[in-house]
Parts: sequence; C-alpha cells; structure tokens
Amino acid sequence: MNQTTAVPVRSLDTQPKRPPAKWKKHLWGYLFLIPAIGIFFTFLWLPIGKGIVYSFYHIDFVKGDTYVGWDNYARVLKDPNVLVSVKNTLYYMGLGLVIGFWVPILFAIAISEMRRFQGFARIAAYLPYVVPVVVLYGLWRWLYDPVGPINAVLTKIGFDSVMFLTDKAWSMISIVIMETWQSFGSALLIYIAAISSIPRDWYEAAEIDGAGIWKRIRYITLPAIKNQIVLLFLLQLIATSQNFQTHYAVLDGGPNNATLTYALLVIRYAFTRQDYGSASALGVLMFLVLSVLAILQYRMSSGKEEA
Repeated sequence: MNQTTAVPVRSLDTQPKRPPAKWKKHLWGYLFLIPAIGIFFTFLWLPIGKGIVYSFYHIDFVKGDTYVGWDNYARVLKDPNVLVSVKNTLYYMGLGLVIGFWVPILFAIAISEMRRFQGFARIAAYLPYVVPVVVLYGLWRWLYDPVGPINAVLTKIGFDSVMFLTDKAWSMISIVIMETWQSFGSALLIYIAAISSIPRDWYEAAEIDGAGIWKRIRYITLPAIKNQIVLLFLLQLIATSQNFQTHYAVLDGGPNNATLTYALLVIRYAFTRQDYGSASALGVLMFLVLSVLAILQYRMSSGKEEA
C-alpha cells in the first residue's frame, strides 16, 4: 500500500512581510520636524527672501512700494560711509582676532594645567558672560572714564590719561577689550571640553620622556584642539562682522564714525533714514559675504567629522 506524505501548505500569515517604506519608518520623526521647519521658514528663510526682494524696491508704507531695480545698490555703493564702515568692520574683526581670539585658548590651557581650584577657575572665567549688557556698559564706561580707575592707575605710575572712548585711536580697541572680557567664557568652555577629551596617557608618556609643560602644550594640546580653533576662528569672523550692539549702545558709531561698523550702518539706513530698500541692499551684500564664510565653516566641520 502506497503511503503519501502530506506536503505542508504555507499559510498566508507566514509569508515574509515586506519591510515598511522608509518614509513610514521615520514618519514620527518627520512630524516632529514640522514645527521647527515652520519656525525657521517664518522667522529666517522668509525674511531673507523678502529682504532680497525689497532690495530692488523703494519701500513706502503709505504710497506703496516702487520697483527701482539696481538703484538701491548703486546708491549705497556711492555712499562714502559704506567704505568707512567696511574698513572699520575689518579693523574690528582684526582687533578681535589679535586681542580676543587667543584669550580663551590661553585660559583653557592654563586651567587644564592647574592641579587645584580648577572648578573655581572655570566658574570665575565664565561669570562675565552672564553679566547683563546694561550692567556691562555702565561698568566699562566707569572704568574708561577720564577720572576712572584705569586712568587713575596710569597717572599714578607716570603715564598720561587715555581718552578711551573719545579718542579715535583708542575707541575701537576699548570696545574689543570690553567685549573680550565679557564673551570669552563661552569659547573657553568649548576649548576646555576639547582638552578634556585628550587621552591622559599622552601627557603621562610625554612626562615620562621628560617633556616639560611648554612641549606638552606645543606637541599635544594645540594639535589636538586644532579643529576647534579653526571652527571658532570662522565663527568669530561671522559674529564680529554682524555685531553692532556695543558700537551703537556705547558710542553710536563715534567719535567721528571711528566705530561705525557695516551692521550699524545698515541699522542707520533702516531705522534712522527709514530707507528700507537701501538697507536691504546692504543686507544682501553682507549676506553674500557671510554665505561664503558659512560654506567654509561647513566644510571645516565636515572635515572634522570625517577625521
């Protein structure tokens, strides 16, 4: 008698399921992105687009806008204050690099080499960053006063008083020193975090080989934080090119336009002259330059991640 073996029939429920589509897999992630995209579009991308459009118009809230083509660009490029503001901005950026850029690096290295009171030093260095700007301006106006503490010390040791805020040679330097004192704490934390990530074995091996503190800094610390130095260098260039608050609040571009920066000139065009079309044209020119710096920053950060 022939025996037949039953062939199992695969149930429909046991069929291998097709993996869900990629967009379904990340659906909730896309939904959570919608509010952020809406905020960025409303408060960043839309104003940028409108600024580009307004740069080709004469803006009049009563009679209506009038298309003027490239006239706004021609008008601002003929303004002698534009060239003055560009020179002052480049001078301000240069002073920021010479005076202020190396301060957080030096403090971060010094604090990392401390054997005691390292936590206290970090807090003390960061405290100026949390000082309200109103208090900051009042404090430094008092320090820079012709009969203030700094000039009192200078005259006591035999030097003449310095007109920090009214002398064209000192006004921009005074602003950079003030801003360096207030803002270097944020960059300091980044450098300290980078230094803390360096393996301690490297320093121990260097000490065993007889390397002193200066050789450890030169051959271990600085090469290890090179990427952070380059990125913060580009970020400082972008930040200083956009800065106007201190120049406006302390000296309003004076004395004799010695602290008139490009961003402050844009504010004057928009809110003093109420020439929003020309202000938009100046803003577009700044946007193009900053876009180049942003691309450099992105490439540097991409290179850092690949490394």
